[in-house]
Amino acid sequence: MRWLVGWSSAATRPSAPDPDGVGSRTVLPVGAHLLWGDPDPLWAVGDWRPDEVRVVQADPETRLAVFGICGATDDQLRVGLYAARGGALRHLTAWSGSYTAVVQVGRRITVTGDLAGARPVFHTPWAGGTAYATAALPLADLIEASLDIGHLAALLACPDAPEALGAGTPYEGVRRIPPGHALVLRGGASEITSYEPTASLAVAAPQLPPEQAVDGVRDALVEAVRARLAVPRHAPDPDGLDGLDPGPVPGMGPAERRAARGAPAPGVGADLSGGSASGTLALLAAGLPGRPGRLNGHGERLLAVTFNDRATNGARAHHDAELERARSIADNPRLHHVVVAAGEEALPYADLDSGPLTDEPGPSLTVASRHRRRLLAGSADHFVGHGARQVLDAHPARLADLLMDRRRRHLLRPVTALAKADGPSAQSVLVPFTVYRAARRLARTPYPEGITEAARRLLERQFADEPVTGGAVDASLAALTWCRPGPAARWLTGEALAEVSVRLSEAASRTAAVGRPGERRARAALARQAADHRVFEQASEVRSQRLHAPFLDNQVVLACRALPDTLRVQPGARAAVLRSVLAGAGVRDLPPGWGATSHVTHAAAVRAGLRGAVGDLVQLFDAPLLADAGLIEARVVRTALRAAAEGAALPMDGLAELVATELWLRRLVARRGSCWTGAEAPRQKAVAGGVVPRARLS
Repeated sequence: MRWLVGWSSAATRPSAPDPDGVGSRTVLPVGAHLLWGDPDPLWAVGDWRPDEVRVVQADPETRLAVFGICGATDDQLRVGLYAARGGALRHLTAWSGSYTAVVQVGRRITVTGDLAGARPVFHTPWAGGTAYATAALPLADLIEASLDIGHLAALLACPDAPEALGAGTPYEGVRRIPPGHALVLRGGASEITSYEPTASLAVAAPQLPPEQAVDGVRDALVEAVRARLAVPRHAPDPDGLDGLDPGPVPGMGPAERRAARGAPAPGVGADLSGGSASGTLALLAAGLPGRPGRLNGHGERLLAVTFNDRATNGARAHHDAELERARSIADNPRLHHVVVAAGEEALPYADLDSGPLTDEPGPSLTVASRHRRRLLAGSADHFVGHGARQVLDAHPARLADLLMDRRRRHLLRPVTALAKADGPSAQSVLVPFTVYRAARRLARTPYPEGITEAARRLLERQFADEPVTGGAVDASLAALTWCRPGPAARWLTGEALAEVSVRLSEAASRTAAVGRPGERRARAALARQAADHRVFEQASEVRSQRLHAPFLDNQVVLACRALPDTLRVQPGARAAVLRSVLAGAGVRDLPPGWGATSHVTHAAAVRAGLRGAVGDLVQLFDAPLLADAGLIEARVVRTALRAAAEGAALPMDGLAELVATELWLRRLVARRGSCWTGAEAPRQKAVAGGVVPRARLS
């Protein structure tokens, strides 16, 4: 895991001279590289590559540090530094790539987050000032924080609701800045400011013509991919692994031997699942001018990796179609295709005993071992299509936005497609009217009233209308609200639900008008996906490998937000937009069925994995820490796991969240050591080791 950490203190100078430039403090992050010293020091911690940490300086008290992949040149960084010195923060967020920028202008420190939330910034009061980092666990270590059980309850009950989660983290006292905001520190005092342009709440923002908006998405995606291809190539370090290649092994080629010892291939690669998002990135990376392949180029091809799940039989037709599309796309001469086959050992919920401790819990913990097998066959720089659905697709609540704009005729095609999505039935003819009424009700519901209704439903345990079978109509109707309980809420205790209900009620009373429901729900869904992507990165991390998710970049998010709602709500809009992106880049020959979703194969794999691991999962909840914290009753969850394994129609996402949170808690309390060293280093008495206390949800 890589992170940056620093602090701003009220002191104007170190209290004692220090030849190392760190000042008089004796608390230092373990394995850190100092970028600048007291009174407001900054460190880079972890296995950062040399080109991932860039510092430009105008004078001894004015400097900019950029962490991550940034497409700006040094001159552009200096221009951004001068603009930030005058207070213009948007210049720091306008470059291609995925990065965190830290600006020091005298005693003023500015740290920018991203629009999606994939690169969050955390902060906490400490030593009369404010400490900040891009990971929450180091700050929790620093202040010896206790677990915030109320936040864990909100994360399980309403994971998509910013009103329930607020700015908190699983650690008491550690706060997160919202996406699209920056943390500004002056002499230890903190302030959070938005760098996004403010939009009028009275009328919708003017929308670009569809062709121009799609061109903007194409340009942003191309620049995002080009920013990754422009960085120096990196090869895995054999000295940091189990050893050098042992030579020929019967039945194993070089790639198999490398994957067996845990090392990616040199160069650039991409997922190639047969879907539109990963296929677009693979074709863009292979087709752009340059040398996307192996170390030092030499005309090598981009490594495209496809996962072949041999253990899932329930969705064999869909799986075979995905694999055939991937093979058809891989016919591109600049792609080298690798198929990673796995059986029951790679199903979801397999191998839960191994894995690193992540910064926060997330559903990706249940599938990390499965995806790590695929990533081990990938490259040192590997593209993934995470976030494409959230930035390109229309959230169902956008239907209410169309009604607010008096664009009723644009609802015809999406509601007609919903009527056909679940197949013909006696109720299909009523679906358009049902969806229209739900959208109209949402458009006419004030924000405080919608949040209060969600709080009431939690208190009264009203989950009957939540989708459990995955039907498109049920899911869309459930999403046509300002806020709704999450899939795991039905298994929480009444005490935990009451705590989350109070959070929602307080948010409804203190928050004024917040914009349109569809736009707000879409941003919340994107933030949720970005947070899960971050957990996925940490849980499935392969040494010497970097995962790149261009759809979560600032510029791509902005370009996708410019897509008109009338274009988004059309059936197949995401595939159509990405098809236009590829056509603009010169790729027009796509396989039949390109753009089909993968929900069916994913659901079948989750169900099969649960059946195979139900014994271990039931044992996991024999004496769960979640029950010790007062969030669940172990008996209820064990019953639900057995019922789901037998095929009962239960929300599988909710069970995954419960399992992931319990797994994360166990890894947290089993942890030893701290992120800090020195004579005054914290003892880390709360979040490392010990027993989770019975929650005081008040």
